[in-house]
Amino acid sequence: MTEDTGKWAPRGGDPENACPIAPVVDIVFSRWTTPILWALHEYGRQRFVALERRIATITPKVLTQRLRQLERDGLVVRTYHPEVPPRVEYEISELGRSLAPLFAALSEWSVHLDEVERARAAYDARP
Repeated sequence: MTEDTGKWAPRGGDPENACPIAPVVDIVFSRWTTPILWALHEYGRQRFVALERRIATITPKVLTQRLRQLERDGLVVRTYHPEVPPRVEYEISELGRSLAPLFAALSEWSVHLDEVERARAAYDARP
C-alpha cells in the first residue's frame, strides 16, 4: 500500500509484483497445502500413513511432493527416527502455526459461501 493513497501499488512497476500478497497465496493456497496444514494443526504430529488417511483424496506421490515443499518452505517439520523399521513423523512448524489467524479469518468468511453459490447460479442462469 502506498502511504499517500492507501491503495495497493506495484513495486517498481513490475506487473508480477503488482499484488504484494501473490507470493503468500502461491505458498499457502496451492491445492494440497491447506488440507495438510489443517490436519497437522488439528491432529498434531503424524506419520505419513495417518496423513494419507485423513486426506483420503490425495495420492501418495502428491502427498510426498507437498510435504517436501512444505518442509522446504519451513511450514512443516519432518522428524526421522532411526528405528527398525524407520519412522518418519511430520508436524506443523511455528512458522506454519503463524498462519492460524489467516485460516481463522478465512473460516469466518466462509459464511458467505451460500452467497457465492447464489451469485454463481444467477450468473449461470443468464441468457
